[in-house]
Amino acid sequence: MQITQQLLDDVLKIASLAGEHLKTFYAKSVNVEIKTDNTPVTEADLFLSQFLIEKLTVLTPDIPVLSEENCNIPLAERQKWQSYWLIDPVDGTQQFINHTGQFSIMICLVQDNQPQLGIIHAPIIGKTYYARRGLGAFLIENGCCRKLPPLQPHNHQHIKITIGSSNPEKIRQSVQPPYKADLLLYGSSSLKSGLVAEGVADCYVRLGNTGEWDTAAAEVLLNEVGGKIFNLQYRPLTYNQRETLVNPHFVMANAQLDWKKIFRFDL
Repeated sequence: MQITQQLLDDVLKIASLAGEHLKTFYAKSVNVEIKTDNTPVTEADLFLSQFLIEKLTVLTPDIPVLSEENCNIPLAERQKWQSYWLIDPVDGTQQFINHTGQFSIMICLVQDNQPQLGIIHAPIIGKTYYARRGLGAFLIENGCCRKLPPLQPHNHQHIKITIGSSNPEKIRQSVQPPYKADLLLYGSSSLKSGLVAEGVADCYVRLGNTGEWDTAAAEVLLNEVGGKIFNLQYRPLTYNQRETLVNPHFVMANAQLDWKKIFRFDL
């Protein structure tokens, strides 16, 4: 299907509505359960998942929706999809539970196994990133929308790396002399990708489990500013091509830097 400005506007409205619901949940105490993969899920995750599925299905009835909270669909079925929506209703559930505000709603349209349109909406911190392949990446903040400029190369030896709470020393030790790591602890995967897209961080290193829904929207965002996502063998991530939807460890990075000189991963 053609990705029109109208489609983008409609999905941005859906993301905004979902954000209002999420703020309502954020303002009250929510029940937390532990999923079989040992990650938390709240009633907000489940409500937002159903809300987004319903709204996107009304908007595009012929396009299936794959959600983190409804992902047990065999590859044989998924391979029939030329296009599909890939969503994470609450990216950063632990951040939501901890009341840091550093979480988001992620929506991506994937066509022919390639992310084409991505939206990252963070209602508490008031940021919305969006991008269409080939048409640039944008940030809405404080009521203003601006196009994100291309990422630039630099020769600084201090590399700004945004990370989660796990494996900071392993990540630091992966940086090779003469380079040094300046670590920045921040919230959800999606918002760390935003720091890279804005040039606040040079890269985001993830040594831990994520799903394809955690990276798809960020893939479009980063590609549009001269960034990229690669695994620890420096190969791109794939979408809807494996039975599992679990990503390998990865790096989201400014593609203008020579990461093979900067990192050595002994994992």
